[in-house]
Amino acid sequence: MDSIISDSYAVHFNEQAFSALNTHLAEKKYSTIFIMVDENTHEHCLPNFMAELNGDYAFEIIEIESGEINKNIETCVGVWEALSELGADRKSLLINLGGGVLTDMGGFIASTFKRGIDFINVPTTLLSMVDASVGGKTGIDLGALKNQIGVINQPVMVLVVPDFLDTLEDRQVKSGFAEMLKHGLIQDKDYWHSLKGAKNLEDMKNHILTSIQIKNEVVLQDPTEQHIRKILNYGHTLGHAIESYFLENESKEMLLHGEAIAIGMILEGYLSQKLLDLPQEAMEDIKKTFLDRYDKVEFSDTDIDNILNLMKYDKKNSHGKINFVLLKSIGEPKFDVEIPVTLFTEAFAYYKL
Repeated sequence: MDSIISDSYAVHFNEQAFSALNTHLAEKKYSTIFIMVDENTHEHCLPNFMAELNGDYAFEIIEIESGEINKNIETCVGVWEALSELGADRKSLLINLGGGVLTDMGGFIASTFKRGIDFINVPTTLLSMVDASVGGKTGIDLGALKNQIGVINQPVMVLVVPDFLDTLEDRQVKSGFAEMLKHGLIQDKDYWHSLKGAKNLEDMKNHILTSIQIKNEVVLQDPTEQHIRKILNYGHTLGHAIESYFLENESKEMLLHGEAIAIGMILEGYLSQKLLDLPQEAMEDIKKTFLDRYDKVEFSDTDIDNILNLMKYDKKNSHGKINFVLLKSIGEPKFDVEIPVTLFTEAFAYYKL
């Protein structure tokens, strides 16, 4: 399979990706084409990307600083100003070449510049390929609070080229793999067990298509996250709060998204056992699988209190209630579950064991 159709656009793979892009550029005849990169993708990905393009197009390169800490309105203002100064108009195209931070933010920048210009996402990390490639979520952080500002807006297309992953450090690869494991937990027990056997990047590459298909099928049923799409948030309610806390606390080493979500999935596995009778064996399997791949993080009582306080800002909350996705069994999630406050401390105690 070379393409996955998602809502109003397609996700193209490998050689088909550049073929689709070249055909599109020839047909659309954009007034100007901008490529947004960070310092990493500028060096490691842009030359290979440009080498695959046919036609005599004039490109403008806009570079931003990498990292979640730069996923903010100040960076957006800088890019909007650059677009204006370089003559961008409503017939311009923005190509976002980078990881989830860059594609989330690039989509938001394009969706709001002159009330919306076309954009194409070219995810270059495992996380962005299996997570940000589908669903049309764009956005930026508000201080340390993740993804508080944004819109749901679809790209023209998404290009997934797994060879870009060869430039990534192992920690970034493992961060993305956490989201793939999540897809197994919420949708497919066999896929979960298959993923547990992945030992290296090549093994993981073989599963990228399946993960995108799983997310795509969920998103197509619920594009605006009113019901079933919420299951994609398994591990994220606590995980996002943990990620935000470690991002804003200068005394802590910053956690990557997947590292924080892995902790969230262990914690929410415990909550699932307590509230939905997730089998004990499954709860232990979840914990062991993640701790085998991700270093255990130390949490003091103060850390836990601060993390729980941050959860009230989660964008999935409604009417003052914090809603969770939990598991009845592996592959069988339930959304909009409320948690008794006393169980949070128990969940962290279970993680620490």
